[in-house]
Amino acid sequence: MSALSLVLLLLGASVLAVVIFRRFNLPPVLGYLFVGSLIGPHALNLMGDVHRLEYLAEFGVVFLMFSIGLEFSLPKLYSMKRIVFGLGLLQVALTMLLVIGLVMLLGFSWQLGIALGGVFAMSSTAVITKLLTERMQLDSAHGREIMGVLLFQDLAVVPLLVIIPALNQPPEKLAVLLGVAMVKAVLMLALILVFGQRLMRKWFHFVARAKSSEVFVLNVLLITLSLATLTQLAGLSLALGAFVAGMLISETEYRLQVEEDIKPFRDVLMGLFFVTIGVKLDLQILVGLWWKVLLVLAALLVIKALVVGLLSWRLGSTPGNSIRSALWLCAGGEFGFVLLGEITRMPKAVEQVALTALVLSMLLAPFVVHYSERIVMRFVASEWLMRSMQLTQIAAHSMGTEKHALICGFGRNGQYLARFLGQEGVNYLALDLDPDRVREAAAAGESVVFGDVSRKEALVAAGLMRASVVIVTINDTALSEKLLHHVQALRPELPVVVRTADERDMGRLSRAGAAEVVPEALEASLMLASHALVLVGVPINRVLKRIRQTRAERYRLLRGFFHGMSDRDEDEEQRLHSIWLTKGAGAIGQTLADLNLQIYGCEISAIRRRGIRAIEPAPETRLEEGDVVVVLGDPEAVVAAEDRLLQK
Repeated sequence: MSALSLVLLLLGASVLAVVIFRRFNLPPVLGYLFVGSLIGPHALNLMGDVHRLEYLAEFGVVFLMFSIGLEFSLPKLYSMKRIVFGLGLLQVALTMLLVIGLVMLLGFSWQLGIALGGVFAMSSTAVITKLLTERMQLDSAHGREIMGVLLFQDLAVVPLLVIIPALNQPPEKLAVLLGVAMVKAVLMLALILVFGQRLMRKWFHFVARAKSSEVFVLNVLLITLSLATLTQLAGLSLALGAFVAGMLISETEYRLQVEEDIKPFRDVLMGLFFVTIGVKLDLQILVGLWWKVLLVLAALLVIKALVVGLLSWRLGSTPGNSIRSALWLCAGGEFGFVLLGEITRMPKAVEQVALTALVLSMLLAPFVVHYSERIVMRFVASEWLMRSMQLTQIAAHSMGTEKHALICGFGRNGQYLARFLGQEGVNYLALDLDPDRVREAAAAGESVVFGDVSRKEALVAAGLMRASVVIVTINDTALSEKLLHHVQALRPELPVVVRTADERDMGRLSRAGAAEVVPEALEASLMLASHALVLVGVPINRVLKRIRQTRAERYRLLRGFFHGMSDRDEDEEQRLHSIWLTKGAGAIGQTLADLNLQIYGCEISAIRRRGIRAIEPAPETRLEEGDVVVVLGDPEAVVAAEDRLLQK
């Protein structure tokens, strides 16, 4: 197979697999692994020589380590040092020790035990962070524990990438080689970090003056690959140099831009890497080893859960949070595959069992997380008491309040809103899930209490049945819908004001029961327009009247916008589209009422005729040749409307 045919095969198979896995809310990593196993030599054998891809795929690991270096922050590390170097260090060390013991009991070498210990000690940063964010638990007690452990695991990958390849050497040379490798690594890090920081900042300033995104991206690739090559020439891994490059750039003001620029390269190359890992899966061998796979999978989940849970509990966490952390971190992760790829001279059967157990554990991770709360409530009696105490605290704060405003979320928007309400003498009670924020604000005298606004009991305890209005300041459409569902079930007449990012979710939230939906993007446009109009001489009374009219019409004038190449292509987003009626177009001579574009879920926003633009034209308006019709709707509706207008 030619190189081009191989690339096309990989791209087509990867796109299809990732789309399917995304549809079932599964990590894309598993899609790449599936593609590799399907087209590899042990299944359909469509790839030919696998080694052609391995060198290219290695750069996926390089850019992944570069991304970790970008996220490396000494202040963040210091603020979480107790969790990172306490729970995180102990979790990795103890897991590795237990795996080494089990591997040696099974008759294998201690070198293989160290390598597999590193593989199984890792958890999936990408999957777990996504799940924590979706559940709004990043700032919870167990969320911080989990993020601290994941941070140490990411850091632990760096020395493991140095140690694992050296384990192939004879035992009598191993200690010397590892010592030399560690000395090289320390000296290289010291030289680069001491002298590289100033040079990096100055160099990026020089490149940025070119004001070219193309040059900027090329520079990022140059820095990453140069430092990776430098560490490789020193006898270390490419990944270590990439990690150091990320660390250097993380201390500059260009970190966020670099992170966005490098992401496409990282994701594509990491996809290739995971395809090459999937190629190693041999289903014929696994058929005879299925019971060993299940045994290793069970051992992996149980050992990591016990290690994390017991350590978390011994380090001062509540039993409930200890079990939560244990269940979230018990599965394997993508770095396990990275480390597994570094192991050589491993028995084929061991490789197959370890690889399959990792894949299955990542498949199970979302389901384990989904049922984690039920497991905690089932086995930890004190959790019921703590829940009751939280509800009691909320009820105590709301006791005696009548016709108050219930603020859901006490972030920046919630706090600004509370100040306005306070100035007008309106009582309010805010619920928030960030313990530090609640503690600080409550100490300052703010009426805020720790509580989950997605739970019906918390809303009732906060005085939902006595409130005069509910304001949702959290920009989370799914959570807002859940809250609106609770309000509709308990007090359907209670007005709810909901915040959203733009007009995309206005209809969805209004149908769910929101009395008012405030889109941030449209409100920002209104404020910009009002200031601009006043500055160009429009009387302030007319400006205020125009803004009131726009809001009264539910931002009808501002709905939709013309998409360009720089806009994200989101299918559900409404957009404006201009359609020229050329000679022979079917809509010429018909009225807007005759066309009835509403059946496609589309409407005509404006018509431009002989240079004159008419906004919201009347239904009896008859279209003429040369008209430009501006339609508003989602992408599919716009396409259908264009076909209807132009068909002959």
